[in-house]
Formats: sequence, structure tokens, C-alpha cells
Amino acid sequence: MSTPQQTRTGVTLDVDHSDAAYRAWLKEAVRRVQADANRSADTHLLQFPLPERWGVDLYLKDESTHPTGSLKHRLARSLFLYGLCNGWIRPGRPVIEASSGSTAVSEAYFAKLIGVPFIAVMPRTTSAEKIRLIEFHAGRCHFVDDPRTMYEESARLAAETGGHYMDQFTYAERATDWRGNNNIAESIFRQLRRERFPEPAWIVATAGTGGTSATLARYVHYMQYDTRVCVADPENSCFFEGWTTGDPDVTCDCGSRIEGIGRPRMEPSFVPGAIDRMMKVPDAASVAAVRALERAIGRKGGGSTGTGLWSALKIAAEMVSEGRQGSVVTLLCDPGDRYLDKYYSDTWLAAQGLDIGPYTAAIDSLLETGVWPD
Repeated sequence: MSTPQQTRTGVTLDVDHSDAAYRAWLKEAVRRVQADANRSADTHLLQFPLPERWGVDLYLKDESTHPTGSLKHRLARSLFLYGLCNGWIRPGRPVIEASSGSTAVSEAYFAKLIGVPFIAVMPRTTSAEKIRLIEFHAGRCHFVDDPRTMYEESARLAAETGGHYMDQFTYAERATDWRGNNNIAESIFRQLRRERFPEPAWIVATAGTGGTSATLARYVHYMQYDTRVCVADPENSCFFEGWTTGDPDVTCDCGSRIEGIGRPRMEPSFVPGAIDRMMKVPDAASVAAVRALERAIGRKGGGSTGTGLWSALKIAAEMVSEGRQGSVVTLLCDPGDRYLDKYYSDTWLAAQGLDIGPYTAAIDSLLETGVWPD
């Protein structure tokens, strides 16, 4: 469309917003974020011990070894590169994020790396250790009483400060290069190449933004693997209900007790058509599974790790009962030392009314008999 003046005179309109100082800052910021990736070795693929006679191998992709200690380090790096290259993150202006903790820890790290302020909008119930880590990386915590208000409060702060609302729940699935470029899916398949079942029957993920499950599923489809992708959802989360009913507008009234996963609404980054299966896992089962992980391999994981592990064990039991051999992969999302006052505290469990006894017994029975308890 041309303006009346342009039509009348034939003048070429030309507006140049080039800013040499900003471009120099941008190049340096992108270099620093990419250099972080070069310094970071790939994360380990740990094996959960299952009886050899089963013919089923279970692995956990250990994302707790990232510099900021969680799966969200990959996401934060991708989101910062996406925001920088889109021209959204600017020198001196704050980056703001709605988060239940781990993404905020990782984004605080990258904000400090490129020298911009960071504000985490998060539930008041977020674990004390996550708050400490955000502040350690020079981030500021802004608390809300109702987790459902995090989005609006983050947008308000961005408008008020002139900053950028990162909005992981919208951009997680598009900021990551799902075709490869050392994403988590490519890494898993590369590490499995010399295993006896290099193409896993199932990969189990959990959903906070939905970005990880989207990356895994898209990569599997793109590479034409037969691997199926299952998403495990905790209580007080809407992904399972939205997926099973086909209703993207489903909501729930309270936040998830399993930090980092579960949402009170279907997030835009969750791609329901890409995944094959979902499970709704009781919170007590998640805690029982993460404690079983420590007994099995001596490693503590967060509650989201337990949610995925419970589902992966169920799938392994199905394979045994059907006489199918193969491998199953799930994620060790973050370290359990962030949750010593929650998932590893019997006092907290009692206060929440969670009885992990039956689920602990179920796991023990499965590992002994190979049969999933009814």
C-alpha cells in the first residue's frame, strides 16, 4: 500500500533503523550464548537396572549435568538465541519469564552471561533452593499467589519496564531446532547407537511447556523412526485432559505439586498431534518412583523425573508381558537436592496427604516379578 504523497510524487520512502552499537552488542551476546553450548559436554545416558531376562533396557537421559542443573538449560539457551536473533532482547532492558523455577534458574544464568537484568515471575510455593539459585545468578524473583496469574503478571512487568517477556509456554516448541543441531532427541539416538536396541521402542517425556515432547516427536517423525513418544502428566495439570478430549481450552483450578511440569491450561507449545500416548500419573507415584531411582542408581532426581520414570516402568512391564524386547528412554530432568524439603521429606508428604507406600510396593513387586500390579 502506498501513501497519497508517495503516489503523487513517486518518491521512494526509505527508513533505516541500523544501529551499529546495538549490532555490536547483539553479535557479542549471541557469541556468548553459543560459546556456552561449545563449553558444555553432552549429558549422560544412564541405565536403570532391569533384570537381564526381560530383554528390555531402560535409560534416563541425565539433564541434571547441565551448567544450571536441569533440562531447562537447553530451552533457555534456545529461547535466548531466538529472542536475540528476533531483536526482542535489548541491552539494558530486563528479560521477564513466567516459571515454576528451573527455567528461571537457567534464564537467569543466560541473562547474567549477556549482561541484562532478569525477573522471574513464579508461584510463592516454589522451592527455596530454586529461589536461591535464581538470585545466585543475579535474577530477581517476583512472586504470585495464584500460578494462573503468572502470564498476565509477566506481560504487565514487561510493558512497565520496557523489557521482553520471554514466554516459554508459547515459544518453547519453535525456538528449538527439532530437526537436529544437537537437540536432546538427536543426542539420545546418537548415544544409543552401540546399545543392543539402538532405536528405542518408546521415549517418555513430561510436559511443562510441551516443548521437549514436541522436539522429540518431530525429530522421530523427521528421521522416520518407529519410536513412539509418551507424555506423562501429573495431577492438577490439563495436558492429559486436553489431549484425550481434544479440548485446547481445558483448565484446572490449582497448580501442580510436581515442580517444572503440569500446567493449569493447555500451553501453546504443547503439540498434541505429534505424540502417541499420554499417562496421568498420581503425585504419590511420582515421589515413589524418584525414591526408587535413588535406591537403584544412587542418584536423586526431581519430582518430574519420577513422573516419567513411573510411566517408563509401566511401558517396560507391558513389553515384558507381551514378549517384546527393546529399549525405553526417559529423562532425569533435574537434581533432587533442589527438593529435599519436598519429595524427600516425609513431613511434606504427610502435609500433602500423599501415601507413597502402595506405589513403592508396586515398583518393588514389578522389579521382582516383571508383572505390573493391577
